[in-house]
This record gives sequence, C-alpha cells and structure tokens, in this order.
Amino acid sequence: MKMPFAIYVKGIYLFLQKENIVFLNFQTSCQMQRLEELLKENDYIKSNFKLSKTQHLLITAKINGISGKFILDTGASNSCVDFQFEEYFKLKTQDSKTQVAGAGAVGMPSKISEYNMLKIGRWKAFQMNVVLFDLTHVNQALSQVKIKPIHGIIGADVLLEGKAIIDYENKNLFLKKQDTLKRNLLLF
Repeated sequence: MKMPFAIYVKGIYLFLQKENIVFLNFQTSCQMQRLEELLKENDYIKSNFKLSKTQHLLITAKINGISGKFILDTGASNSCVDFQFEEYFKLKTQDSKTQVAGAGAVGMPSKISEYNMLKIGRWKAFQMNVVLFDLTHVNQALSQVKIKPIHGIIGADVLLEGKAIIDYENKNLFLKKQDTLKRNLLLF
C-alpha cells in the first residue's frame, strides 16, 4: 500500500491512497499507535522534536556525522547552517551569488555546501545541499527569551525529500525512508 500524502485537520488525518481518501480520526493513544504502525509499514521513520516556549519546533540532526540543534521550519525553503559552523559540520563551501532572506533579514550573503549527509534520528538523506548564512539575528532573538542558540534550520527541502508528516500533538516527525536504489545511485 503506497501512502504518498497525509494531512492533519482538526484531529482527523486524511490519507490519499491511490485514488481514494481515507479519513482516520486519531484522538486516542490507541488510534495514534495505529497511525505509527501504518507509517512504519510504509517505510516511515519516527523522530521526536521539542516545542520551545516560542512555539518553534526544535530537533536534533547530524550533518556529516556531527550533531547539532536545529529549528524545524516548514516555511524555510532550504535547510541552512550559520556561517560560524562551517568547519564544525565539515562543510565544503563555495560562495553563492544569491542573497538570502528570512527571519526578518534580507539581502544577506550566502554560501552553498553540496553533497552532505543529513541524519535525523534513524532517517538519512545523502547528497543534501545546505545554505550557509549569518543566523546571528535568529540566535539573538532566541536568547532574549532564554532559548539556547541553534546551529541552523531544517527546511522544506528536507521535509519534501522525506515526504514528511508532522504530528504536532505528540511532537513526532515522520520521514519516509529513502529508496535504497536511489541512494546507491547517488553515491556513484
């Protein structure tokens, strides 16, 4: 059974399966467990995130085997890392002509790092690109409300690649395991 898409609306999960829509209401823990079973059967991997007092989703991820703290941001088009962590994550970068904008700042210079391995929990993505730019303004805002600084942001590029399903109530992120054949082809 393929499950390419699911959305959550007012306590009801809508799964698009082939040409049918399946409505599942998961208000109890027993029913939520069934959702996890369905996703696991369809090669999804569960990871946990924390919800900050500012309503940011905080998640631990590894880039090139190095652990960091990230904001999970569905509104960020690309995943990014602060310039100061370029060496920390062993990123090989090149200057980018593109200026980036986000989180209240515009026209910021950036770098790009290609072919990185990203790991969130047990989920892995190979050959992921990461944008680097100055996230000082983000960390300053977080520090004002006594939240520890982040290394970067996990954006929509990763969420789309992983066909993400976010369970806000239980603070779980589900990402679909990458196709083994696709992964092996990317390694050549």
